[in-house]
Amino acid sequence: MMFSYRLVRLIESHADTLAAGLEQKVQTSPQVTHFRDISAQELRARVYEIYRHLGEWLLGKNELDIEHRYREIGARRAQQKVPLSEVIQAVVLTKENLWEFLKSEAVMDRAVEIMGELELLQMLEMFFDRAIYFAAVGYEEEVARSSRELGALRAR
Repeated sequence: MMFSYRLVRLIESHADTLAAGLEQKVQTSPQVTHFRDISAQELRARVYEIYRHLGEWLLGKNELDIEHRYREIGARRAQQKVPLSEVIQAVVLTKENLWEFLKSEAVMDRAVEIMGELELLQMLEMFFDRAIYFAAVGYEEEVARSSRELGALRAR
């Protein structure tokens, strides 16, 4: 667990660099073109929040915390008319950006370190899987709510 903790601290201390790297990926990826209509400041703030407080998200937050945060993000992206596929791809890009950083920064030379990294990777996978699911739930709820409101307006 000590090596996992060191990796988490490494990620948190490089949150600005990671957020900037993801911002560049979003700007150039043909898979998330609708994100270019969202302010760079908003995107950077959301991503920075994940990277800067990763230890808290992995160790201190429970599934309800993740659910609340990512349902909110999913609903916001639905309001911004970002397709669900792009919302999911943005979370995947966030995770891939993190993997690339870890591969370039982390040097493992002992079995204990390898086990610590595997533990961290499992925790990260679980976090991002939940983030994708709850962002999709929030997105779908917002689309349904908007449809109901539109139906009510048409019925008047």
